[in-house]
Amino acid sequence: MLAIYPMGVYNVLERKVMYMSEERADCCCHKTKERSEKEYKDLINRLSRIEGQIRGIKGMVEKDAYCPDILIQVAAANAALNSFNKVLLANHIKTCVSRDIKEGKDETVDELVVTLQKLMK
Repeated sequence: MLAIYPMGVYNVLERKVMYMSEERADCCCHKTKERSEKEYKDLINRLSRIEGQIRGIKGMVEKDAYCPDILIQVAAANAALNSFNKVLLANHIKTCVSRDIKEGKDETVDELVVTLQKLMK
């Protein structure tokens, strides 16, 4: 299965990523990150479940389901997205942020603060 992303074409099954350089694959400051197979599978599984929840909500609307029933499902989808964000943020802090701090890249902390401000709106 092939997927097209802004950085190029990925073979999702083999997870072969086409990067312009070795440095780019390891550095979050270039807006890409190579994830471990475990992290990748966990994030994709979470997103697949959320995608299914959204399709279920759409089906409820199409079938004229009762408003409170739909709202409860929307709340569940929001909770799942929030959980996804927590996992992704924790992974980001443990890997990209800690590495960049060790390397003296203080701008990463500023980026993290801006990201947290956006998440807390």
